[in-house]
Amino acid sequence: MVVRGLVQGVGFRPFVYRLAIKLGLTGWVNNTVQGVVIEIEGDRDRLVQFQARLEQEPPPQARIEAIARQTQPLQYDSEFTIHTSPAAPDASLQITLLPDLATCGDCLRELNDPHDRRYRYPFLNCTNCGPRFSILRDLPYDRPNTTMRDFPLCADCQAEYDNPLDRRFHAQPVACPVCGPQVSLLDRSGLVVAQGEAAINGAIERLERGEILAVKGLGGFHLFADARNSSAVLTLRQRKDRPDKPLALMYPSVAMIAQDCQLTDPEINLLTSAIAPIVLLEKRRDLGGRSLSIAPNVAPRSSRPRRDATPFAAPSSADAGVWVSGGGD
Repeated sequence: MVVRGLVQGVGFRPFVYRLAIKLGLTGWVNNTVQGVVIEIEGDRDRLVQFQARLEQEPPPQARIEAIARQTQPLQYDSEFTIHTSPAAPDASLQITLLPDLATCGDCLRELNDPHDRRYRYPFLNCTNCGPRFSILRDLPYDRPNTTMRDFPLCADCQAEYDNPLDRRFHAQPVACPVCGPQVSLLDRSGLVVAQGEAAINGAIERLERGEILAVKGLGGFHLFADARNSSAVLTLRQRKDRPDKPLALMYPSVAMIAQDCQLTDPEINLLTSAIAPIVLLEKRRDLGGRSLSIAPNVAPRSSRPRRDATPFAAPSSADAGVWVSGGGD
């Protein structure tokens, strides 16, 4: 069978593998430019169960659009395996369906656990989160076709990648401090002045001094400034020639957003979703006697609230909102 839709880069093959093993079926699965191809053999009742659960219990970010079935002669496979995907000389527009996903709750817990080997490692990810589209060089979606091919897996990451019971099983961007990308802080001339934890601390110190940082992300550069510092915000606006359009904000948690902004359930759902879009929120009017923590010039000339919680909606100068980005930590 061929499964089409959002089924690459979302943990679909590991899901198929585990489902087949649980039902005692044999065969194989791989990625192609047409979708995920599955050859499955076994008892008829279990095959019926397999397809039903395939449709009803896919990974959280998967979206099945169609399943094409075809009966073939038995191959008498002795086990179920994940095959190496074939080359894709003619990559299709399915590339646009591979999303970058916000860091999941499991990875966030590891990020903040001093006893975890990925503690404070900014590039951690798993099958349920992390970069997809931004690291892709070619289809199908396999590590050799991504920018991560330049980072050979260490023994620990390779063991996770090969373990069907691990949530990093066939997670193509998998990485850790031993084998993955590293953080560096560069000065204006491009010289490295700090690396690793020292680079992160150095960046924080510069932001607190009111400086502006260019942070290289997966899809380009982001300009960072301290949103509490009106002078830094003004400098950023002057350099960008952006006099009044609201600037995007990053908060550590929904609880901290709620201190400055009105929040509805749909807005919270958007901010905490896997896509974690930018959402336009209304500033709080009742601050209990305290002042807003963000500088007024983050979203100046605001007079009318917007409450539709539409991600990526372009505000006008009359919108009394601030851009808040989901997925931050």
